[in-house]
Amino acid sequence: MNDIAGASAPDALAQRVREETRRTLQRNIKGLDFLTVGRQTVGAMAYDTVHRDGTAALNHYRPLTDEIYRVPLLIVSPPSNRGYIFDLAKGQSFVEFMLERGYDVFNLDWNEPTRAEAGLGFEDYVDRFIHDSIARVQAITGEREVSLAGYCMGGALAVMYAALYPGEAVRNLIGFATPVDFSHMKLFRAWADKKHFDVDQLVDTLGLIPGNIMLGAFDLARPANRTAGQLQLWTNMWNDDYVRSYRMFDRWSAETLAVPGEYFRQQVKQLIWDNALVENRLEIGGRRVDLKAIDVPILNITAQHDHIVAYEAAQPLLTATSSIDCEDIVSKGGHVSVVAGPQAVKRLWPQVDTWLGRRSV
Repeated sequence: MNDIAGASAPDALAQRVREETRRTLQRNIKGLDFLTVGRQTVGAMAYDTVHRDGTAALNHYRPLTDEIYRVPLLIVSPPSNRGYIFDLAKGQSFVEFMLERGYDVFNLDWNEPTRAEAGLGFEDYVDRFIHDSIARVQAITGEREVSLAGYCMGGALAVMYAALYPGEAVRNLIGFATPVDFSHMKLFRAWADKKHFDVDQLVDTLGLIPGNIMLGAFDLARPANRTAGQLQLWTNMWNDDYVRSYRMFDRWSAETLAVPGEYFRQQVKQLIWDNALVENRLEIGGRRVDLKAIDVPILNITAQHDHIVAYEAAQPLLTATSSIDCEDIVSKGGHVSVVAGPQAVKRLWPQVDTWLGRRSV
């Protein structure tokens, strides 16, 4: 840039033309590579799968430090998505970041459910998968308390667990873009409007709700996003780092999982239609999910430009509970950038470390 600024107008123009020509050639060459190369490798950190139960898999990441915090961290992924969004690659991994700072990290991840699991519902996810995972974490670490974190619907399930099991295992609760008040999930409420959306017919016919239906709901929320992303990719095709990052996020999005029909039915009827979670009408296993029962420290993380979980949808995590130790972080970017991406690495994750470190000893 300095050479161009100091050059004569014809020389500067010629230099710009040469640079754009170089980038155009790189775009075409790398564009061919992009079309022919296999899936982008994801996952940076070594782990052991320490518990399996059907669709659920509990992964324990191997420590990177000799000393670790006393309270382990369990992250619950959303059932429609794979957990490697927390561990994309070296330098872009929330798991790596937390391991390097001395946390003992577990992730409740999901595999594609089988036909036999079409009847799984909230009770299975909360009372079985999360509850059994916490028990396994306790057995491995020897600690009774656990910091429970969740992303999107994984966060909503974590909130349900914390409300149903107060005073037992949860020491801290962290929500990454976690919906609580579904009246503010306006695009999804329009998509699943009961006037035209027959959820019973869909579930009873399909059993499992395919990943492309789940992905389609997200795409409808921002119909131009995919096209805009592809145009942005072409513009930056010469940039290896950009292309690598794009391919990782694109793989994660493309690998959206099917979800059990009963879980989907409850999500639509009880959360989107009835807004039962924030209004304390939700029942799981015959017990009412009372947000006021949650009195542990809470960290609520949202994004400024999240078109999926608006700030208003997540905000009751701070106001509808009994916790007196609450912190609110509004990060830059969108729905995915709260768990991955350059802004998270530089700004958000250090704040999470500062907040959690004081509460993990």
